[in-house]
Amino acid sequence: MPDPDNSTPDPDRSDEPNSGSETAGGGRLFAFHPRIVAGMAAGMGLSLIAVFGVIWFRLSPEDRGSFDWFQRLTLLAFFGAILWILYRMTTLRVTAYADRLRIRNVFKSYTLQWSEVTALRFRPGDAWLQLFDADDNRIGILAVQAAEGARASRAAKQLAAVAREHGAGPSKRTPES
Repeated sequence: MPDPDNSTPDPDRSDEPNSGSETAGGGRLFAFHPRIVAGMAAGMGLSLIAVFGVIWFRLSPEDRGSFDWFQRLTLLAFFGAILWILYRMTTLRVTAYADRLRIRNVFKSYTLQWSEVTALRFRPGDAWLQLFDADDNRIGILAVQAAEGARASRAAKQLAAVAREHGAGPSKRTPES
């Protein structure tokens, strides 16, 4: 199933995270994509392709021929897994809509309704923004990383403001619940 976040242009081409007021049709209210991690992962992926390509083609035809089909498939599977992880690192993002929050991390993506979000925390020394849900689970939002510096701090504050505007926060529990 296609990712609905991919159907619109990346608003993060400017210096500031997108905090526009698109509300009609469930448009994005906020989106953030890290630049440093994406750049490093892309560089690592290209370097990996170049290094392994040079090594493979520098082998003599006899040496390349000594790899059986299983060894070649194993190398390709390992290479593919590393490239997939690096690709996922380049596509980290957090996107806020009027009715939900979408988080794309390396291995898992989350979609939470605003009523499920109880807190966002980005303390000095934290590696990334942390979200606490209604079940007291902690979810790291890897898109907002301390490595981004002031840009990440602004993004965390903007996301917290959007969350408050849309009903996120501690739930009001009754004595019966």
